Amino acid sequence: MLQNNPELKSKIDQLWNKFWSGGISNPLTAIEQITYLLFMKRLDELDLKRQADAKDGWSDPYQSKFEGYWIPPEYRARREEKDSDADWAKKLEEEKKYQVEKRTLRWSEFKRMQAEDMLQHVQGKVFPFLKDLNGAESNFTHHMKNAVFIIPKPSLLVEAVKTIDEIFIVMEKDSKEKGQAFQDIQGDVYEYLLSEIASAGKNGQFRTPRHIIKLLADLVQPQLGHKIADPACGSGGFLLGAYQYIVTQLALKSLKKKEREALEPDEDGFVRTSVAAALTEKAQAILSASLWGYDIDSTMVRLGLMNLMMHGIDEPNIDYKDTLSKSYTQEAEYDIIMANPPFTGSIDKGDINENLKLATTKSELLFVENIYRLLKKGGTAGVIVPQGVLFGSGKAFKDLRKLLVERCDLKAVITLPSGVFKPYAGVSTAILLFTKVWGPKDKVDQPATEHVWFYEMAADGYSLDDKRSKQKTADGKDSWGDLQDIIEKYHARSTKNQAEKNTDRTAKYFMVPRCEIEAEGYDLSLSHYKEDVFEEVHYDAPGVILDRLIQAEVGDVEEAELANVQSGIVRELLELKGMVE
Repeated sequence: MLQNNPELKSKIDQLWNKFWSGGISNPLTAIEQITYLLFMKRLDELDLKRQADAKDGWSDPYQSKFEGYWIPPEYRARREEKDSDADWAKKLEEEKKYQVEKRTLRWSEFKRMQAEDMLQHVQGKVFPFLKDLNGAESNFTHHMKNAVFIIPKPSLLVEAVKTIDEIFIVMEKDSKEKGQAFQDIQGDVYEYLLSEIASAGKNGQFRTPRHIIKLLADLVQPQLGHKIADPACGSGGFLLGAYQYIVTQLALKSLKKKEREALEPDEDGFVRTSVAAALTEKAQAILSASLWGYDIDSTMVRLGLMNLMMHGIDEPNIDYKDTLSKSYTQEAEYDIIMANPPFTGSIDKGDINENLKLATTKSELLFVENIYRLLKKGGTAGVIVPQGVLFGSGKAFKDLRKLLVERCDLKAVITLPSGVFKPYAGVSTAILLFTKVWGPKDKVDQPATEHVWFYEMAADGYSLDDKRSKQKTADGKDSWGDLQDIIEKYHARSTKNQAEKNTDRTAKYFMVPRCEIEAEGYDLSLSHYKEDVFEEVHYDAPGVILDRLIQAEVGDVEEAELANVQSGIVRELLELKGMVE
């Protein structure tokens, strides 16, 4: 989070203001253009680092993305069947007229150009190269096809390039001084940029805070080799969260005990590291092929692709798809699903996938059913839902909850405070954690859920108002709220000692047996099962309280003298005292 780095926050605000004053006032357009520039800068930095690592023997040999020449797709020679060798050679020779030295496409090269030349170079060469980066057949190139570079003024580009350079200098400084991984600081910067999108929150879409993403990752514990998905991925936050969790686990295994112990938790209590040595080329390939995201907003697909690529995933599997529609036919594909699907109200009934059986058009219900459908047997999901899903009285609500209890092992319901998604929305939400046991067509011999673990999160370490300021403990340290307690208690809930403690319905966490949930019409609201504690308060007798009030007015006066006091309030207090005695 950038609350603790005012310098970095100030630089990003400056960047926003420059785009605003430069004529790009739509926040979504601005962030797209800023993202393209950040991507160009990061691409250069990452390429130089990989070259240096290879040279120093820290990694395998590496070929720079900026080595050799690049020819724009429209000028590339295409051999046809009728072409003779001479014709083909002539085409290749003609092609050379349009080749661009890749070295000139580096950020560190073009930033030294004059303003007019820089704008023309970035618009006409660097940006087309960026769109073509992974080859004509790549997913990235496909989704970048309609992307446009629309920075209108040379002066705005020069100012933006200068400010982004300054931002990277502060990030490098922060990384060295505070020991935080550079890509994590970059993630903070990107999250802060995303938080500025004024249109976030429309159609039920809003950004999931990074500490909530980390919480879900620690709860579902994705592993290398798992196929992981988010069917409404937005800018790819949950996929990135799963990636960083897995990289951290691999890194921790490779570190010595002292090195592991030296790793400091972040401001929310999570340990994350991006030690490159922990990820072999094979592991990187497995992990990159494991992450799958889908979204119906083409802009968010592009942002998600670049977000993951900036974090070292060269070819992300993020695609433009409506996962609730008839055109999306996947089923029983994934080991892990992490999602915060949009709460849009209703969707087009005519296009809902026939495999979804709930009689509803409410997307929050259909997404949960769809996530169940997409899980392999034994696969686990962590899903954020509006709390209305837990207790809604309609048939579709009850049918979904019955499905979660009978066909899945519904492990936990964790209610979140209503301010978690501010400033976008004040909606009360909950996390559902469940593992698929029975398929949609299986006969259920025995309901899969035995007990459901409930936890009432009261605090997440941030203020629950629109500012979402980081809270401090009494000794001045960053507050973790209930985040780490949830993880500890959730993973310990099945041990005998913990299970015995989980029966107290007055506590913030407890177990409820399935039979009780069935008897209550599959109601999953925590408040339905929680027992309130009423503290008995003893008050002084009315006469004693009145004596205290009289003394406050006139001081220590003999009772005989009180009758002579003419003050209106004292006379009224004396009258009241006479009534109660």
